[in-house]
Amino acid sequence: MSIVGGDVTVPPGPRTKAGQSEATTRILLAEAGRLFARDGYAAVPLDEITRAAGVTKGALYHHFGSKAGLFTAVVARVQQEVAARVAAAADAESDPWDRLTAGCRAFLASAADPDVQRIMLIDGPAVLGWNEWRRMDEESSARHLTEALTAMAETGAIAPQPVEPLARLLSGAMNEAALWLARSDDPADLDATVAALTRMLTALRPS
Repeated sequence: MSIVGGDVTVPPGPRTKAGQSEATTRILLAEAGRLFARDGYAAVPLDEITRAAGVTKGALYHHFGSKAGLFTAVVARVQQEVAARVAAAADAESDPWDRLTAGCRAFLASAADPDVQRIMLIDGPAVLGWNEWRRMDEESSARHLTEALTAMAETGAIAPQPVEPLARLLSGAMNEAALWLARSDDPADLDATVAALTRMLTALRPS
């Protein structure tokens, strides 16, 4: 399943009211995500979203309250999917150091996707405001990074130090790197970025 858009297939046959509501929510999120990624939040009118989703404006307002409310839900969905990919990559490793580097690589690979970059890193802070965007980021990828660094500090995998500022420094660096990667046409830039990040992380290890 793609991070942006996703499966909008509605199962055939009779559906309950709750099922219909869930299907409407799913298709609105998918179509809005696709349009926001393609054109940007400001350039997508509500009429285009409802037409693509095959629903009324009333249905959109009922489920999300406004275009901004729908966009907030789209951002949250993208952040959660990126966080899930980061967690899956990290959980596939047993060594704490490998878990951290695998998670960082998964974040960069996911966030460097132009669609994800447009929604999560460009329009997200601009539309939601920095404080709200940051709060949502804390609940997704940033939380996993903080947990990983905390575990590594507790086990001695990195030198003992305050984790909160370190997590924010690394998160900011990776967000900026993802923005750069999304504008790059060279596939080798992802490996180069991961290598540079690994060298930065290596400096955290005990002497």
